[in-house]
Amino acid sequence: MSKIIINKKIKSFNSTILIPGDKSLSIRWVLFASLANGISKARNLLKSEDVFAAINAIKKLGIKVTHDKDETKIYGKGINGYEYRKDIIINAQNSGTLGRLILGILIDTPYPIKILGDKSLSKRDFKRVTDPLSKFGAKFTLKKSHNLPLTISGSSKLDPITYTENKGSAQCKSSVIFAAMKARGTTIIKAKKSRNHTELLCKYLGLPVLVKSKKIYDEIKIKQIKKIKKLNYDIPSDISSSTFFIGLTVLSPNSKLTIKNVNINPSRTGVITILRRMGVSIEFTNEKIYKGEKKANITIRSPKKLKAINCPSKFNSSAIDEFLIIFLIAAKANGISSFKNLNELNQKESPRLKWAQKILNKMGVKTIVKRSSIKIFGNPQLKIDKEIVIKNYLKDHRVFMTSVIAALSFGGKWIVHDKESINSSFPNFLKVVTKLKNNE
Repeated sequence: MSKIIINKKIKSFNSTILIPGDKSLSIRWVLFASLANGISKARNLLKSEDVFAAINAIKKLGIKVTHDKDETKIYGKGINGYEYRKDIIINAQNSGTLGRLILGILIDTPYPIKILGDKSLSKRDFKRVTDPLSKFGAKFTLKKSHNLPLTISGSSKLDPITYTENKGSAQCKSSVIFAAMKARGTTIIKAKKSRNHTELLCKYLGLPVLVKSKKIYDEIKIKQIKKIKKLNYDIPSDISSSTFFIGLTVLSPNSKLTIKNVNINPSRTGVITILRRMGVSIEFTNEKIYKGEKKANITIRSPKKLKAINCPSKFNSSAIDEFLIIFLIAAKANGISSFKNLNELNQKESPRLKWAQKILNKMGVKTIVKRSSIKIFGNPQLKIDKEIVIKNYLKDHRVFMTSVIAALSFGGKWIVHDKESINSSFPNFLKVVTKLKNNE
């Protein structure tokens, strides 16, 4: 068990950094490329355990993958090109994105395929995705608790379905989209707004996926797909990974940071909207549309003071992976910040709302947590001069990284266990931290 000890605050900094490729886009590129006809190439693919789990999954299904220093190639065989055989086992490891999305792709497997996950993923609810996929005709065997491991047995006669996704889960929505690509006829999804990377990639690839945007929901119509063209992709940097350094800049007086080439898809930038409302200066420059996705350089300046926020629930889905850092910033704001309807936060790698409360309470910050809401009593003068130990958090990468940012921002002696947790999404996180500490 590896751990890190931090007993010194970071000094003010003025720097420019580059964050690795977006995890959501990296995994989706792997899956789309595996279904495409021909060789797809990617640059800046995130080299993390979650992405390698996706690559290993498609290799088990007969898809060739090659890597050189800067480029990954996937040799797609078409939407019906997977080589199914008996006794295939796919290990999604820690990746909810892979574990759920691949079920939609495997909807027509002629042989049962077993899906495994690590300890954390095996605690997460899969019924929310197996229920709609069952309507296509696939059969699932899973535990009474609706967790992994599970087995999928596909159907050769896939009928289209009508499905309402009301939790704001991009993973469930995307899984159904992939399944619908193989069904005869038109599938209709009414989906609560969430990340729309899958839909944007479908649009860029010219697939018959029609999205009508409503106020709270999107209506998505998917027709059967015969062919997917190859997808060459220079993957923008990850906004969720960037948020840790946005937070560090906000909490470090007299600091400025530019993060280059970041994915700023509006379904992912709730954190930016929330922090701007709290008084943080965040500027986008060099904005571009790249293959359907918005990207830009992001410049953050640390504010003189932070305002508390009564955060509207409408921002929840577009900031769901960033709330731990938002809560940390709220701890230094002037006043009481409120966040509600965060049920989805406890459906992540760990029950994150509970962990947010634990971390903040250890820091000496008063909180009130009720079911899916939290109030944080901010203290602009907050300083820590005691030892804080963070462990047994199901190796949730975001809990580890948030704890490191808290240690660097507020002081004290922090002992944070399970350093290897970052390998799932941001393996070079600590290298970027070191760069800023050295103010390179």
